[in-house]
Amino acid sequence: MKIYTRTGDKGTTSLVGGTRVAKDHPRLEAYGTVDELMAHTAYLRDNMENHPQLTRYRDELLQVLDHLMRLSSYLATEEEAKKYLPAFDGTQVALLEQWIDGIQSTLPTIDKFTLPGGHPIAALCHIARTVCRRSERRAISLSEQYPVNEFVLRYLNRLSDYFYVLARKISMEFNIKEILWVYDK
Repeated sequence: MKIYTRTGDKGTTSLVGGTRVAKDHPRLEAYGTVDELMAHTAYLRDNMENHPQLTRYRDELLQVLDHLMRLSSYLATEEEAKKYLPAFDGTQVALLEQWIDGIQSTLPTIDKFTLPGGHPIAALCHIARTVCRRSERRAISLSEQYPVNEFVLRYLNRLSDYFYVLARKISMEFNIKEILWVYDK
């Protein structure tokens, strides 16, 4: 099978289900941004490889990548073809909430915003968090025109929270002092 088909040379592509749409269609913006998020998530995961204390999070991020593929398939599929997709329901959201609660229970409370950075892996978490927020915005825009699985929106919202607490946890694991945003009035 060839990787190129030439069918998209004029700026269109096929959705799952067969309909051809412009490559800047809201569906493509939504699942394309999730694709970008997946690449950042994989890069974050790969950067944890030489840190045994982060093995648990590498395993979680592999599950996140699976969830994002499922989620993306819902964004790329016309309504009538969704019956052929893998399940994407509240199970994935509940798992994220469990992970967030577990991480958060180990962190000190803060009452200020955290500035990104402190450690390269924590910074990668923040990059993934911001791309996740953009993915959520693209999915919301899509939902204003087409039906979108409600758990897609919930998952993206929760996933950005996961990346945030994971960045905080990584700072703690590496004994990096978090940078809190303190402003002068």
